[in-house]
Amino acid sequence: MDQSFRTISRTGDVSELYKLIQRDGNVLRCFDEVEFIETPLHVAADEGCIGFAMEMMKLKPSFARKLNQQGLSPIHLALEKGHKEMVLRFLQMDKDLVRVRGKNGETPLHYISKVGNHDSLLDRFLKACPDCIRDVTTENRSALHIATENNRLDVVQMLKLLLSCKADKHATNQSGLTALGVAEQHNNRESIRILRGCFIPGVSNIKYEWEKQVVKYVAKASSIIFNDLDNISSDDRNALLVVLGLLLTGTYQATLSPPGSVSQGDDTSSRGKSVLAQTDFLLFYIPTYVVFMVTFFLILALLKPFPHGFKKTIQVLLAFFAICFDQSISFIAPTDFALKVMEVFTLLFFVLTLVMFFTDRVSKPSVAILGCWLTPSELFDFVKGIPPDVDTLFLRLAIDGCWLFLFVKDDFWEGTIIVIGYCSYCIMYDVSWEAPHCCQRCCT
Repeated sequence: MDQSFRTISRTGDVSELYKLIQRDGNVLRCFDEVEFIETPLHVAADEGCIGFAMEMMKLKPSFARKLNQQGLSPIHLALEKGHKEMVLRFLQMDKDLVRVRGKNGETPLHYISKVGNHDSLLDRFLKACPDCIRDVTTENRSALHIATENNRLDVVQMLKLLLSCKADKHATNQSGLTALGVAEQHNNRESIRILRGCFIPGVSNIKYEWEKQVVKYVAKASSIIFNDLDNISSDDRNALLVVLGLLLTGTYQATLSPPGSVSQGDDTSSRGKSVLAQTDFLLFYIPTYVVFMVTFFLILALLKPFPHGFKKTIQVLLAFFAICFDQSISFIAPTDFALKVMEVFTLLFFVLTLVMFFTDRVSKPSVAILGCWLTPSELFDFVKGIPPDVDTLFLRLAIDGCWLFLFVKDDFWEGTIIVIGYCSYCIMYDVSWEAPHCCQRCCT
């Protein structure tokens, strides 16, 4: 590179750059003709000259993927020098730069996995380009392998983040070792503890194959159903959200003001129940529930492009809204048979939520909230017909505990909040049930 060009790139003088271009319109062409070369973008990335680098990116986008004689791209150099803002601006220009392979086939994600996640760049990389988790080096080492090899203070959180982003726990490196095998080889106890939580001896391979098949078919079905929704314009998306919001509100209103109202008689067992006959009730509320479910999941699908934090909050709110809808129908069901029929739709609702979770369209807290409402213990009662008496109390608590543990072990703080909320709900429910019965016993 010409010394004057190097000086301009180092100082980040954009005006001098255009003076060179005015003197020679092909001044940048020579860099394209050499396969491995230090471009002005490499120099700017190394020095942290963001303005000059962004100008160069617009003029010559190909420079961002060029490797210098050391096998490094501009984003690799920016990472090495700790220029976080520069790295983020590169991602804004081209998200796929996370997957640029440098020396030994290492990508920027591999570099972060090796040196540590000090600036939370790992989170940004995985969010910008989720597929980068699949990239491996020339030695077939994934980001999970590399993170496991380096016994750093932040390795625990890094491993959890990689695993939550569907890093392949069973992939092997050139030596035939999985991430767990690498951790055991380096005696990284914390890494071993985390990774062993994902491996159950004897059933690990079966579980892995089962997960692959489930994700495969669910993803295929999801692409057929939601592909068109993912490709619509933002204006059409917003208009659909308004229409679906009105549908969701209308179906919920039907549970608050049922046809014919509810019974107001003296019989406490029928008070608050729908006055409709059992057949009429089912004929009205089965379609209503179907409309609510379809609308609910279409809204979740349309939320996919929104920011992660906002989307997650809306999903949690919608989960509570769905619980209220289901609870309202349960309250007004006129007969036990009608209630059981509607519980089938409750189960279907939860199963479809799990399907949406496998396709990364529903957050884990949302599934946990709905799961706490329709817990496996409730299904146990539904299938077996066993009343929730003292004999089945401990069994129900054990099943609920196992269900909640699935969420605590991966997302500790979110899981803890869910567990506390669920326990508080159970306590309040028991207190509200016991209070009138205690009064009744005292009066008698």
